[in-house]
Amino acid sequence: MTLSNIVQILGAPNWAMQTLMAGQPEFKTLKPYIPKGMSLRHLGLFMNKTFSGRLTEEKIKILRDKWKGKLVLKGVASEEDTEKAIALGLDGIIVSNHGGRQLDAGQSTIQALSDIVSKYKGQIKIMMDSGIRTGPDIASTLASGAEFAFLGRSFMYGVAALGKEGGNHTISILKKQFQQVMEQVCCERVEELPNHLIP
Repeated sequence: MTLSNIVQILGAPNWAMQTLMAGQPEFKTLKPYIPKGMSLRHLGLFMNKTFSGRLTEEKIKILRDKWKGKLVLKGVASEEDTEKAIALGLDGIIVSNHGGRQLDAGQSTIQALSDIVSKYKGQIKIMMDSGIRTGPDIASTLASGAEFAFLGRSFMYGVAALGKEGGNHTISILKKQFQQVMEQVCCERVEELPNHLIP
């Protein structure tokens, strides 16, 4: 905690009380695997160590062999990676270029999606994440052949602005925007979007 943090907290007493009552944020899904009593600094080091290194075919194969449920690979951005995912027996891929936050010269996700869909649609479930912020973005993603679109940042903005109501408010905005696109291009069913909308 810095003096600047303390001043910001004092300037938002309602938020501070709600946060105090809710307790410190935690990585709930990782909690069973994190050593107990770890400080925030050591938690950061643990996370860096745990999630460092490139994901390889060998690592994915071990997971596939041990996990008999559905297995989806996120971060696919090329035809080569899609072929590997199919060969490994994965159930789906999420086309994503999260490195775009650091590497602004990377290929756009929707272009990678279009290339992958044109060659592999029907062989594996294809979804997309990255760069989707609005209802029209969702429509363009589905029109480009994705079977599902993931959003994260829009919901973070909604919750940051409106607290607990932010998530529902964000959904209502996205739903209305998406509906407007459907109406404007005279598309009655989501499955028909590729025939009505040029992504």
